[in-house]
Amino acid sequence: MMAAESTPPESELFLDTSLIIAATVDVHPAHQVATSYIDKVVSGGLELCISPQVCREFLVVLTRQPVSERVFGLDEALSALRVWTTGCRVLEENAGVLEQLLSLVQDHQVRGKQVHDCNIVATMLANGVRRLATRNASDFKRYAGIIHVDDVCE
Repeated sequence: MMAAESTPPESELFLDTSLIIAATVDVHPAHQVATSYIDKVVSGGLELCISPQVCREFLVVLTRQPVSERVFGLDEALSALRVWTTGCRVLEENAGVLEQLLSLVQDHQVRGKQVHDCNIVATMLANGVRRLATRNASDFKRYAGIIHVDDVCE
């Protein structure tokens, strides 16, 4: 596996659910930080990527409870997701992702809910994406040697 570089030359950036939620919910405490970051990387020419897992997580978060006291109806949540699926490349989750996931789980001794984040990394690697933007960088620190993580915090 490829070692992460301080400034990755990749042209693609994977967006974690935490970041697109903050960018979507205008009353979220990190909304301005998230939208500014995304505007900056798009202006820099990076192609944004998400996965079906991120799409599912996005819908779960927006439809299960208020986010920063903002309630989304189902149609509104689906419409917001369509914005992301239109503006981002949706990476495939296929047999190659599963193979990568199983290898990462073994190599990094991943257990429990941490498998969800591991699957994001597996999806990235299987699709040739090596850079991730998240508001939860600590969830991905074990993968620092194989992907570059942009920590987008408040």
